[in-house]
Amino acid sequence: MTTVTVDRRGLEDKVKAMYQAVAENPGGHYHFEMGRSLAERLGYPSSILDRVPSGAVESFAGVGYFLDLAGFQDGDRVLDLGSGSGMDSFATALAVGGHGRVTGIDMTAAQLDKAERLRTEGGFLTVDFTLGHIDELPFPDETFDVVISNGVINLAPDKPRVFAEAARVLRPGGRLALADIVTERPFTEQIVCDIDLWASCIGGATQEEVYQGAIAAAGFSVREVRTNNYQFISRRARSATDIYGVRSVSLLARLPGAAAGRG
Repeated sequence: MTTVTVDRRGLEDKVKAMYQAVAENPGGHYHFEMGRSLAERLGYPSSILDRVPSGAVESFAGVGYFLDLAGFQDGDRVLDLGSGSGMDSFATALAVGGHGRVTGIDMTAAQLDKAERLRTEGGFLTVDFTLGHIDELPFPDETFDVVISNGVINLAPDKPRVFAEAARVLRPGGRLALADIVTERPFTEQIVCDIDLWASCIGGATQEEVYQGAIAAAGFSVREVRTNNYQFISRRARSATDIYGVRSVSLLARLPGAAAGRG
């Protein structure tokens, strides 16, 4: 898998601006769906959505449901890559119990500010949030039992490095559970270099076989893949979907070794 040539600084600025707006104005108009109706259509149970902060749900902009794939155990330590306003982090905290720990990492300050406020107001004492990049994780080796992510890795210019970093911070037998955007056919260079399409979760998507190959190259074994009922809103994104077979998948992968977990 090659690392595409894209203006990383320009992309990061664009993504930060977009997801700052998502945090601060969840009722705005975007290229993608948001909120509780999206979460429910993707498969999030109402029993979970009712227990996480409504402010996190309103800013939810994920692309699939995958928490059931993660096999959470009581006491698991979980890292959420691109945690946004925290909906998946809070939902995971409910699953890993009072002896578990969930850490969210995001590069957008406005998302982290909102997530931290919701964490405090909701009394989620086993959750914390960190400013940082998912391809350069500020954590020691073998810190976590599970790494999760929702609709974020497609935004990263260097996906192999993201998966390598996930493998580094996981314990032997650790799990990677995620939802993301992939394609059936490769994009043209024009699409790949379009920052607006990258920020809209289209331009950075890679072929599914290449995506899974990058996961395998990091040392994971892909165990399960399923397609999600996810649709883009804008005409441009829908056009790319039709031409290149863009779709959302949820995926579970595991590192070799004894099963990670504290339960």
